[in-house]
Amino acid sequence: MSPRRVTLADVAKIAGVSPTTASLVLSGRGRELRISQDVEQRVLKAAAELQYRPNIVSVGLRTGTTRTIGFISDTVATTRLAGDMIKGALEAARERGFMLFIGETEGDAELERLLLQAMHDRQVDGIILASMYTRTIKVPKGMATAPAVLLNALPKQPSPLPSVIPDEIEAGRVAARALLDAGHREGIHLIGAGPGRRNVPAGGSVAAVERLIGIREVLAEAGVKPAGGHVCPDWQPEYGLAVTRELLKKERPKALICFNDRVALGAYQALDDFGLEVPADVSVVSFDDHPIASWMRPQLTTVALPHYELGRKAVDVLFTEIGRDREDDGGEGEVHRVPMPIRPRESVASPAA
Repeated sequence: MSPRRVTLADVAKIAGVSPTTASLVLSGRGRELRISQDVEQRVLKAAAELQYRPNIVSVGLRTGTTRTIGFISDTVATTRLAGDMIKGALEAARERGFMLFIGETEGDAELERLLLQAMHDRQVDGIILASMYTRTIKVPKGMATAPAVLLNALPKQPSPLPSVIPDEIEAGRVAARALLDAGHREGIHLIGAGPGRRNVPAGGSVAAVERLIGIREVLAEAGVKPAGGHVCPDWQPEYGLAVTRELLKKERPKALICFNDRVALGAYQALDDFGLEVPADVSVVSFDDHPIASWMRPQLTTVALPHYELGRKAVDVLFTEIGRDREDDGGEGEVHRVPMPIRPRESVASPAA
């Protein structure tokens, strides 16, 4: 049989005060209402000895808040790489004394609707709708009834909801600068997308488009033109291997900008098949900072997806939404871009003579 929960009345009885006085002391209003220090200390001591915890449901009814946040994602919770988004959100929420309710849709629209409904039924104070990959989404109707934030997603149609996404444009700039700073000016090939802005995998992922914008911008400012671009239908090792092999049959590049680390893994294999060494013969820079980037030999220089920071930022933005006047929601929500830091390793060097 479970032990009986300690109540406010229990604390009041031990302290020798009324339940109202105990409630005022424990809510931090004792000094404000001129309750004596002696009474305040007796109440606090009794609460500590009994290990009293306030009834969250009662507090919620009294204050209009439940100190909970709903976190709904497609596959973030079950994916090792993006799981740090939840860790960041959990820690940011915990620091504010809030709990996170986590639900996963696996991309099922009906399950998403039911999860949103369940979160509202539990009267969460706000909702974070997260995506594993940065993409544009149709904002569900159920998002309009509570403060909400889109995480790793942008709305397809104008929406008052703010978005928190990685700064993929700046990431593209950072990757291109890594090669320019090493002295590369020619023979730079793009593996995964490019060279034109429309040369992206089917579906036109946000990451592909924005990384390409940043790369092209920095190269153009330096007077450098990509030697070629090679679209991969999917950013997986086998496609990086295939397109890099086709490139090597025609020419020998000086450097590769791969659009993610899995593509870079395939490119490494192709270069090895042709007897070329990284970075002595060909420099390689990539994106994401997937665990394989540090397993590869030589270790891969890559621009990291800041999953933990994205999760924390989403909670910060959500609390701004919770605290603001929601009467005027006619405008478009602000897009918050989280920096993507480069992880310099061993795959970039000065161009071979």
